[in-house]
Amino acid sequence: MRSRQEITRYNKQAWNREVQLGNPWTVPVSPAEISAARGGHFRILLTPQIPVPHDWFPPLKGCRVLCLASGGGQQGPLLAAAGALVTVLDNSPAQLERDRQVAERENLLIRLVEGDMADLSAFTDASFDFIVHPVSNCFVPDVRPVWKEAFRVLEPGGTLIAGFLNPVNYCFDFDLAEQGIYQVKYSLPYSDLDSLSEGERIRRFKDEPLEFSHLLSDQIGGQLAAGFHLTGFYEDSAPDEKIAEFMPIFIATRALKPA
Repeated sequence: MRSRQEITRYNKQAWNREVQLGNPWTVPVSPAEISAARGGHFRILLTPQIPVPHDWFPPLKGCRVLCLASGGGQQGPLLAAAGALVTVLDNSPAQLERDRQVAERENLLIRLVEGDMADLSAFTDASFDFIVHPVSNCFVPDVRPVWKEAFRVLEPGGTLIAGFLNPVNYCFDFDLAEQGIYQVKYSLPYSDLDSLSEGERIRRFKDEPLEFSHLLSDQIGGQLAAGFHLTGFYEDSAPDEKIAEFMPIFIATRALKPA
C-alpha cells in the first residue's frame, strides 16, 4: 500500500469502523446544541478542547461553507443551523451518514460529498466563502495539496480555519509514551507505513486509520506557499493524553485568501 488512492481507500474503511466504535469525532451534536445554534449560540472544535474564537467566523447567514474532511455530524450541522449554506466533504460514508442523520432530525439542508481532502475537483474555483478543516490531515501522506486545493476553491477574501497536530507528537516511542515516558525514537516526518518495523506494525495496528506527521514547514509553510495570509493561531491539548502534562500538541490556524 503506497499510492495515495490505496491509502485513501484503506482509511475510508478504517474511519467507517471508527464510527461503529464511537470515536469522539463521530458523535453527532445534540438537539439542544442545534437549537442554541439557531439562535446564534454555538461552539465548534478544530482541536480537542478549545472552541474556535467567535471572531474567527465570518457572518454566517448565507455564507458558503465547506467542512473539509469534517464529517461526523458536528461542525456542519451547527453551522447550517446558524444560517450557513453548508457542504460537508469526507472520505468516510459512515461519517457523512452522521451528518445526514442530524440534517434529517433537525430539518437542515446540508450537501454531502464523499471525497479525498486533497482532491476538490468536484468544486469549481471560488466556490466557498469559509472553510472549516478540523484535525484530519494526519490521515493523508502529503498535506500541501490540501492547502492548494483549499485556496483554489475559496473565494478571494475568504477564510480557512484548520486544526492539525504538532509533528513532535510522532517522535516518541509509543509504548513508553503510554507510560508517560517520552523517549525520542522516530525521525520526522513520521509515517505509519515507513517508520514502524514490521513487528511494531503488527503489534500496534488493529485496523486503525493510517497516520502521517507533517513538518510545520508543510502545515504552516504550506498554507503560506499556497497563498494564504495567516491571521490567527492557538495551541490545544487532549485531556486524556499524558503528553498534555508537558506541552500542547494540537495547533489551530486562521488563514485569509487575499482579496
